[in-house]
Amino acid sequence: MPERIDFAALIAGHTVVIEMINSGDAGLPVLTQLLRVAQPALGATAMAFVEFGPTGGRVISATGAAEWTLGRPFAPDDPATVYLLSGPRVQQVRLDQLNGRLSGELVERGLRRMVVSRAEIGGHPVGSLHAFYSDGEDEPDAEQHGVVAYLASCIAHMYGDQTGLPVHGDGPVVAALADGLAVVDRDGRVRLWNPAAAQVTGQAAAQALSRPLPFPIPPPGQVLDHRLPDGRWLRITSGELPGPGSLRVVTFRDITDQQRRDHERDLFVAVTSHELRTPVTVIKGYADTLTDHWESLTDADRRQAARIIGQRANELARLVDRLLSSAAESGPGDEPPTPFDLGDTLRAAVADLPAELRRRVTVDLPVDLPKALGHRPSLATVLTELVTNAGKYSTAGTPIEVSAGSDTQMVSFRVSDRGIGIRPEHVERAFDRFWQGESGDRRGYPGAGLGLYLVRRIVEQQNGWVSLRPRTGGGTVAEVRLPRG
Repeated sequence: MPERIDFAALIAGHTVVIEMINSGDAGLPVLTQLLRVAQPALGATAMAFVEFGPTGGRVISATGAAEWTLGRPFAPDDPATVYLLSGPRVQQVRLDQLNGRLSGELVERGLRRMVVSRAEIGGHPVGSLHAFYSDGEDEPDAEQHGVVAYLASCIAHMYGDQTGLPVHGDGPVVAALADGLAVVDRDGRVRLWNPAAAQVTGQAAAQALSRPLPFPIPPPGQVLDHRLPDGRWLRITSGELPGPGSLRVVTFRDITDQQRRDHERDLFVAVTSHELRTPVTVIKGYADTLTDHWESLTDADRRQAARIIGQRANELARLVDRLLSSAAESGPGDEPPTPFDLGDTLRAAVADLPAELRRRVTVDLPVDLPKALGHRPSLATVLTELVTNAGKYSTAGTPIEVSAGSDTQMVSFRVSDRGIGIRPEHVERAFDRFWQGESGDRRGYPGAGLGLYLVRRIVEQQNGWVSLRPRTGGGTVAEVRLPRG
């Protein structure tokens, strides 16, 4: 590691990041570029950023020797998570002193130390920035600590701007803990602004007082749901205050989560009815044709009709299974993980794919692929979903490649296509329930938007993780990592 930080490289790289922002880029692409710039300037072996949410953390960006951690979850009770959320905002620690699974895997790969800084908004942690160093490098000094803290503050500012971050729908937000309350005069200007109002709107009292409310006021006794420019929803009520002065009291609360749940419910009904109707209509049509015109049809016509009925019935059965699995949050459950032959599992799953999809798949598996630890039957479901997704978003006839590999801790397999690809800011949203790429064109890309959601649940219940990334030259790569058996 150099004795000093390469500030010239850091400034030049930071200028590139600012130019990206000025040209309209935001969110994950900007965050990843910032890490790519910072790693060599800090003399680090690797860097990563973990986003915190209500259910723990997840690596959303990683560079260098930590790229393999992309998509890795952190449980709220994981020792590394507890450590990151406590103590000083900027810390240096030896990874072998953390009693956690991920820290042990990092040590196995030669990463012995890290400088970590929490990214915070008003004292609320939204994530943590990590710079990793190997044993052969000098001890990080105060300058490196300061730069890591500065970069974490820059990332926190990106969260505060709500420009593409958080990447998870249930990710960190600065939300109100109680109803906001304001009192406005006859001219609509704010005379009182409680602390919860500042939390809900992001406007301090000094910014709000003597100015118009930053949202409309419903008539007294009525309720108004209003969407703020940053995408959050408020439920607003108002009433008249007795006495002179024509003052009005306005109360408001953040109902973003409720709006999301209502939207998911409506979307579930709409998508399910649409996706069920298509195969049912085809099955009914061909069944009626066979019933009404059996004598006039040739044997070839009857076989063709029966074949289509069978295909559509299989599609219908698979869709029902996915809907039931999603509703039940199913997965391996309490069944203990066991070692299994991942190569045989993948080959068998490919052989069970529909013929038109199977013809497109090429399989490249090493002969000495180690066993994986998990639940073999569910891995066939994972591969089927990933290959089906690759086929849906790529041109018919283009190859879909299934490959695998391993290291000292993990066994992995990849499903790669040469399709339309995935935008960097969508690599995490793709795992949300009902979310679809190019979702405005359901005719071009049909489906219920459940496949990747189920894949992530199944894999993470087996102590593994899954990630998506754009493929160099076009297309998408989905990678699943599982513990070695």
